Amino acid sequence: MLAILKRMFDPVVTRDPTAVQVEVQKAYLGMFPGGEKLFVPRVFGWAIECFTGHYPEYLAVDARYHDFEHTLQGTLCLARLLACRHQAGAKPVATEKLFQLAIVGILLHDTGYLKRRDDVEGTGAKYTATHVYRSADFALRLLAGKGFTREEIASVQNMIRCTGVDAMLHEIPFQSKLEEVLGHALGTADLLGQMAAEDYVEKLPVLYAEFVEAAKHDRGHTDFISKFGGEHDLMQRTPSFWQDYVKPKLDRDFDGLHRYLNQPYPNGKNWYVDCIEANMVKLREHLAARV
Repeated sequence: MLAILKRMFDPVVTRDPTAVQVEVQKAYLGMFPGGEKLFVPRVFGWAIECFTGHYPEYLAVDARYHDFEHTLQGTLCLARLLACRHQAGAKPVATEKLFQLAIVGILLHDTGYLKRRDDVEGTGAKYTATHVYRSADFALRLLAGKGFTREEIASVQNMIRCTGVDAMLHEIPFQSKLEEVLGHALGTADLLGQMAAEDYVEKLPVLYAEFVEAAKHDRGHTDFISKFGGEHDLMQRTPSFWQDYVKPKLDRDFDGLHRYLNQPYPNGKNWYVDCIEANMVKLREHLAARV
């Protein structure tokens, strides 16, 4: 079944920033044929600098789950979602400026895992509890230096705030309905992009290790680890996490925006959802084999 589903979108190696950039450019210029052709390469260049240790005062990302590929998976999904939403004629119609800001937001949404150069203790995973706040702060400093306006930076920060597991969406000070929609799309893509990945099941122990480090670093947020009895327990709970938390969040909190990825829209197959369901089957089989 997955072999058929994969033909819904062009296969993309999400470890390769250039491959993802090409797809995002295709979505952008498909929506805005007269758009700024250097925009996507430019902002991808900023993200690459940030995550590879070429941004002043910051080291390359060393979190093993929330790595640069994780960001690229979400970025690819967001570009596809917004392109599909545009093709469906959804309202409010995305403007070129807010599309640009959404792409900037998804590229920067996990910069809160980056460590300063004098921060030599552990990995960036220790900032799991505060990474959304840190990402919004990082975006402020980066974008202010690139000449973005105060309102544009606030848009990016509001969209980034949609990615927190415990995000209080109704408290985010969105400046417009469209900004809110694109923020919800960003949150949707962050969840779908990572959970649909081919190696999602294999990386769950790495995610657990990040939670362990986060709990050791920030004693005030020990819920990251106290709810799990170990990596095996986290893996056992993941299918219910998908069924009882992520799916309702996609449907209710994020307004069912993931349905724009249905092909054909509105009642066709959803490659991302089906890949996640396949990952849950794979995970259950893996757990059963260990008994």
